[in-house]
Amino acid sequence: MPGLYFEEFEPGAVIEHATRRTVTEADNVLFSTLTLNLAPLHLDAEYSKNTIFGQRLVNSLFILGLVSGVTVPDTTQGTTLGNLGFQEVKFPNPVFHGDTIRARTEIVSKRESKSRGDSGIVVFRHLGINQRDEIVCDATRVGLMLKRSAADQAATAAS
Repeated sequence: MPGLYFEEFEPGAVIEHATRRTVTEADNVLFSTLTLNLAPLHLDAEYSKNTIFGQRLVNSLFILGLVSGVTVPDTTQGTTLGNLGFQEVKFPNPVFHGDTIRARTEIVSKRESKSRGDSGIVVFRHLGINQRDEIVCDATRVGLMLKRSAADQAATAAS
């Protein structure tokens, strides 16, 4: 698996994720309507012309999902036992149709699990950054991460 095991995360480490994604009007409209967020700021071009932004904004929850998703192959794919939650999420700058988003992950901290011997808890800070180098998403996430020793034991038992 491409994800990292608990032992491989080092507080202070920074991962610049290679995958980038240009956000389209279709992404925004589909996500907003699928989640029943019918706010005209996301869907109505004429309404949005008269807002402080002068155009539609991309749904912030789509951006959170995109930024989180971009981080998975480099961090947690196949090695996470569960997403324990987001502690804080901020959207300091808007995202518009046509913006290209990249992600950076900082490892904030880690500790052994108090209730599970096969895992530990890692705190991630995920940043979404647009093509103008503006932070558009700043999210702190906590993950329950598998230890390599537990994965090795499971593989040995299976063979």
